[in-house]
Amino acid sequence: IFLKGKHPRRTYGKMATEIEDTFNRINAHKGVMGIIIVNSDGIPIKSTMEDPNLSNQYAQLVSSLAGKARHVVRDLDPTNDLTFLRIRSKKHEIMVAPDKDFILITIQSPNTNESNAV
Repeated sequence: IFLKGKHPRRTYGKMATEIEDTFNRINAHKGVMGIIIVNSDGIPIKSTMEDPNLSNQYAQLVSSLAGKARHVVRDLDPTNDLTFLRIRSKKHEIMVAPDKDFILITIQSPNTNESNAV
């Protein structure tokens, strides 16, 4: 990204700092188990997950699902686009924020905000 009057390295440095700040802010939320940024080929380029194989699996499967969900939205209304996708199972909640070139995936525990009272 080149901005008029700005030095490209400073711009990239600022973007990297903003990305890191966003990662830290999301990761600080209670129940967050992992965050993955996936490129347009379904390859994780940044992840907070400890297991790289699990990161790859989430990246490939979720990016494929997000692509299919985007097609559904566009088939129903060609002027519309997918902006967010939330998948909830018994064990996990996966939040997907697709963008033009990247997909942000957040995996969290679905029961974090629910009370455990009997």
